[in-house]
Amino acid sequence: MTRALIVVDVQLDFCEGGSMGVAGGAATAAAITRHLAAEHGRYDHVVASRDYHEDPGAHFSEEPDFVDSWPVHCRVGEAGAAFHPELDVSRIEEVFSKGRHTAAYSAFEGASESGERLVDWLRNRGVDLVEVVGIATDHCVRATAVDAAAEGFSTTVLLDLTAGVTPETTETACSTMREAGVVLARAS
Repeated sequence: MTRALIVVDVQLDFCEGGSMGVAGGAATAAAITRHLAAEHGRYDHVVASRDYHEDPGAHFSEEPDFVDSWPVHCRVGEAGAAFHPELDVSRIEEVFSKGRHTAAYSAFEGASESGERLVDWLRNRGVDLVEVVGIATDHCVRATAVDAAAEGFSTTVLLDLTAGVTPETTETACSTMREAGVVLARAS
């Protein structure tokens, strides 16, 4: 089996102090770094996604509903779009940016700097198993994991390496992922 780790949206705007900070975001960044150090040989490939918005239309709102519209976040060229400093990016082979001109939740909606889609990048490297970690469990992690399973990858979410917005929406996301065939596990 060729295994890849997909690190989803561990960005400053999604961690404490960011425009859409999730409690536990910074700790999740640090935990992913520790996991990568402890599991050095576990992954054949490590990739990351990032929200990277320029003008995503109705995705941004001054009066967000927190379902389809959100406060401004992860704007191209602004500090909040950067990866959290507790995340060691030295192992990340490729970054897939998503949502420049539209709402985008799944890493599979992203593309590398050269324009390659995540699904093609993984298939071109013979990946058949993915593990998903990052922020937020109930939004972008869920969307990424469901899309990975739909694309035929054996998919696991390492829940202790994720941070969710609320317990209720996280539990709903976990049910959705299970129904899609995603395995929910713990790294530790």
